[in-house]
Parts: sequence; structure tokens; C-alpha cells
Amino acid sequence: MAGTAGQVIKCKAAVAWEAGKPLVIEEVEVAPPQAMEVRVKILYTSLCHTDVYFWEAKGQTPVFPRIFGHEAGGIVESVGEGVTDLAPGDHVLPVFTGECKECAHCKSAESNMCDLLRINTDRGVMINDGKTRFSINGKPIYHFVGTSTFSEYTVIHVGCLAKINPMAPLDKVCVLSCGISTGFGATVNVAKPLKGSTVAIFGLGAVGLAAAEGARVSGASRIIGVDLNASRFEEAKKFGCTEFLNPMDYKKPVQEVIAEMTNGGVDRSVECTGNIKAMISAFECVHDGWGVAVLVGVPHKDAEFKTHPMNLLNERTLKGTFFGNYKPRSDLPSVVEKYMNKELEVEKFITHSVPFSEINKAFEYMLKGEGLRCIIRMED
Repeated sequence: MAGTAGQVIKCKAAVAWEAGKPLVIEEVEVAPPQAMEVRVKILYTSLCHTDVYFWEAKGQTPVFPRIFGHEAGGIVESVGEGVTDLAPGDHVLPVFTGECKECAHCKSAESNMCDLLRINTDRGVMINDGKTRFSINGKPIYHFVGTSTFSEYTVIHVGCLAKINPMAPLDKVCVLSCGISTGFGATVNVAKPLKGSTVAIFGLGAVGLAAAEGARVSGASRIIGVDLNASRFEEAKKFGCTEFLNPMDYKKPVQEVIAEMTNGGVDRSVECTGNIKAMISAFECVHDGWGVAVLVGVPHKDAEFKTHPMNLLNERTLKGTFFGNYKPRSDLPSVVEKYMNKELEVEKFITHSVPFSEINKAFEYMLKGEGLRCIIRMED
């Protein structure tokens, strides 16, 4: 790899030329990394719902042409000036949010909301100089959340890369760089259910199932899965769900159903849908006195959360979380070690695999609601 350091690399990338249109495999030029940047050879990437949401460009600023992708695993090809904690050959997971290690958030034991490198979905350029590192015939191709992993090579700020155990299989642990860690961390780091407790999980997609997995690992006695899609219930058993509710099956609000089932409410709830009704239900279904509800899903920009203040005064706690409260560089390597030590299963999240040339199939699977995670093999 050292032979390409400092040079422009020509490689294949899946370019989204316009909203909602199939990606096109193109030859792109990838510039060398600048100060505090790293160029990474991506070996495996997977498709997350966030990629699809911004590819569809519904309700947000469209930035095209663009290279999507943010769940991935790769190897450092070269590093820019000032990068000291990564070197060519290191195995890394890119992360859509970063850790500069200098700001007040990074220095706080309680926060992972880095001032410098917090997710920015509108920015399609590098923060160092406001320019892209991708181009085709001199025309800039924009970045996505600082990662752009649907490319054989990509340039990423050093603060958005977690150095991991080189023995960890990148085709498995790549899914830990976004959704799985978000859901798992929301439960184990934020909700913190005690052994024997009851937990409700709203939304049984990949993030919700990861939250259920966190409840299972924590020793919850009952894990109630809530979803409008009944076909997800059977799959959810693999992740520890013991009971299932479809809110459409009841004439009363689902929080009332849960309260009746659990003698007053669950000890913890984790909401992974972004639907405002589900968020309110998740909060109102926890037990007074000690119940904790954690919101993970991203709501519509005009949504409003409405509940009676007595629900708070009666000692219920409402929390939000971002990337499962994990600091990417400091904490993600230990999540990978949980997988290596068989404390965390990731294989059951991986339901499909396609070569890079068939990346649009991954989009089809997700749009149809088939499977959880599709691994895209860059070299096939």
C-alpha cells in the first residue's frame, strides 16, 4: 500500500448521481489525505437505513452527486500530516460521528457528542479545507457523513476511525460501526436494565433487535417487542424477545396494554422507530418510581413530544441517546472485543451478502423490508 501514499488513487465507487436513482459504479479519483485525515481501503461495507433515507432525499437538503455508505471495515492505506495514532496496515471501523478528544464533550465522561466531528448530514466536503477528496474528470463528488464507504478507497478524518483488533473479521464487525452499536449501547449504556427486569423494545429493525440483544445480555427476564409488522416477531426471538405486541391489534394505547401486562409498567423501554407516537408510548409505558425510557429513533423535524408533566413528576425518566453513548475511538474497540469474546453475537444481524457490482440489490432488500443487514463485498 505504501506505493500509493501521497498519490491520487483511481478506484471504483458507487455514485448516487440523483435522488432515488440506482447507484452507478464509476471510476473515481481519490486524493491523498490532508492534515488529520486518513485514506482507507474499504474491504466490506453494509447498508444502513440512514443511507437509504438520504439517498431518497425526503425531507432534507439533497447533496448530489454523492458517495454514500458509513457502516464498514477497512485497512489504513496512508495517513496525512499530524496523524499519530494510526498507521498504514491498521484495521479500522469508520464511524459517522467522531471523537476529537479535545472538546468539552470528548473530555466529559458522560457525552459522546463531539463538537468538531458530530454527524453532519448536509456537509459533503472535508472540514480541513471545505473540499471533496473524490472527483470524476475534475468534477467533485460529495462525501456523506464524513465516511463515504461505498468506494474502494475513501478519505476520513482521523477522529472518525476506530482502530480495532486486526484478528476481528471485518466482514462481521463492520456492522458494529453504526446500527448494532447504537441499539446495543442504548440498552447497556443508557437504559441499564438490572438482571431480572422487564424491558419493552419499540421497533424490531436492526437497531431495535440490537437493543433487545442488549437487554438479553443484561439478564432481563421479559423482553417485550413492539412492532406494526407481525412478520418480525419470529425473528426477534433470536435476540431475546419473549413477548410481542402489535399496537394495531388493540383498541387502547399500547402503553396501557403494557402496563396491564407488567403490573404497572416495564422497568425500561427503548424506542427505535423515530415515530413520535411510539416515542410517547415508550415513555408512558415505563413504571412510575423507577422506569427509564430511552429514545433512539430520529423523529420528523416538525414532530412534538407531548405527555402530561405528572408522568415525569411520578419519577419516570426520559433519556435520549446518540450512537449508544459510545465514544467512537475510545469505546468501539471494546465492543469489537465483546464480539471476539463471544459476549456479543453479530452474525445473526447479517442476512444477505452481495458483491460490490450488485450494490443496488442491497437497496432493494432494504426497501422491501427483507432481512436486517446486507454485507457488500468490495473485492469479489
